[in-house]
Amino acid sequence: MTTTGEDHVPARGGPWWWDRRRGAVLDVSLGVVSALECAAEGVPFARDAGIPTAAGVLFGLLAGSVLVVRRKWPIAVVLVALAITPAEMGFLMGVVGLYTLAASELPRRIIGALAGMTFLGTLVVTFVRLGQDMARDGLELGDWFLPFASIATSLGMTAPPLLLGLYVGQRRRLMESLRERADSLERELQLLAERAEERAEWARGEERTRIAREMHDVVAHRVSLMVVHAAALQAVARKDPEKAVKNAALVGDMGRQALTELREMLGVLRSGGEGARAERASVPLAAVGVAAAAAASRAAEDGESSSDGPCLSELDELIGQSEAAGMVVDLSVEGERRAYAAEVESTAFRVVQEALTNVHKHAAGAKTYVRLAHRVSEIAMQVENEPPPELSGEASARLPSGGNGLVGMRERVAALGGVFVSGPTDAGGFRVSAVIPAS
Repeated sequence: MTTTGEDHVPARGGPWWWDRRRGAVLDVSLGVVSALECAAEGVPFARDAGIPTAAGVLFGLLAGSVLVVRRKWPIAVVLVALAITPAEMGFLMGVVGLYTLAASELPRRIIGALAGMTFLGTLVVTFVRLGQDMARDGLELGDWFLPFASIATSLGMTAPPLLLGLYVGQRRRLMESLRERADSLERELQLLAERAEERAEWARGEERTRIAREMHDVVAHRVSLMVVHAAALQAVARKDPEKAVKNAALVGDMGRQALTELREMLGVLRSGGEGARAERASVPLAAVGVAAAAAASRAAEDGESSSDGPCLSELDELIGQSEAAGMVVDLSVEGERRAYAAEVESTAFRVVQEALTNVHKHAAGAKTYVRLAHRVSEIAMQVENEPPPELSGEASARLPSGGNGLVGMRERVAALGGVFVSGPTDAGGFRVSAVIPAS
């Protein structure tokens, strides 16, 4: 994190109108020096004006001390310096006051007007005083000398402090503008970092959900069939050894298929994790949040297409496995079979697979109807089962349910812009319906 404008703003630790004690000490010191200067210049002023010396010194002290308030009221300081110019007082106060006025945030027309008044006042006083001195001393230097000396003196007392003050004020405003811009950029960077972290967290959550859905689809169906066959094997082991051997072979085949699919999925996940680690190692630390968000988002969006998923051509094999487990399945297909996008076929297959798995879990032995319709711009599927028959405890598989099957199907279909509906039927069964756009 960089330190910008807000950290540079000094804390108000000085008395009265000063932001810092250092500024108060500087202004008080300048006020003391100016008061002493004006007090010293008040002695000849009192002699020329014919007033007591103490009054001239007191007047000089009061006039010179006005410089203390130069930061608070710079206009007042310039006006006082201009007022005491005929008394030949306040040289320091005039220079410092004009500098402070030029460096302030006052409008330029006010600064220009007061600077012009100071220049004219100094010009007139210098012209008169210098002419009186030359006449008293009997000096004759030419007609050009008096105007030239007056103008040069006036420019020397007004131009340098005015230009320096304008430069310092402009530089101060430029620095404040840069600090404000730096603050704005820092806030934007912080906001971008927070949003990147939110996107990364969202993408990680989506990726976890996708992985959980894939694991559920891969494992739940085959393991459910394995449990069903194992229950049937237990029921017929002594009565029909030949059928028991056949069921045992089916359990073995399904277990091997489940292991194969698990290995493929774990291989994809492992390669994805190594790629993510390599990507994180190849970017600077400041870009990790954005890179992680982008990588996770790509993984969440393209996860389905990164591996070969099931397709509708495997639907007959899927139904055959359910029939081998003792389920009566009626498959009907409407419309002309055509090729769909890989994610569409995979989602349609997973919906039918999960619906059949739920029938195995919750309505074992119930007759099931699977309907598939190929339409112009969409594909529709429906899996409906009749009420389950009364089964004995010995034949019941008693499959556990995690409650994630319907949620996963709805998420899959919604991700493709489809519609998913599920619920019990009037006859006591259960129906799962889905419509997925074909493109």
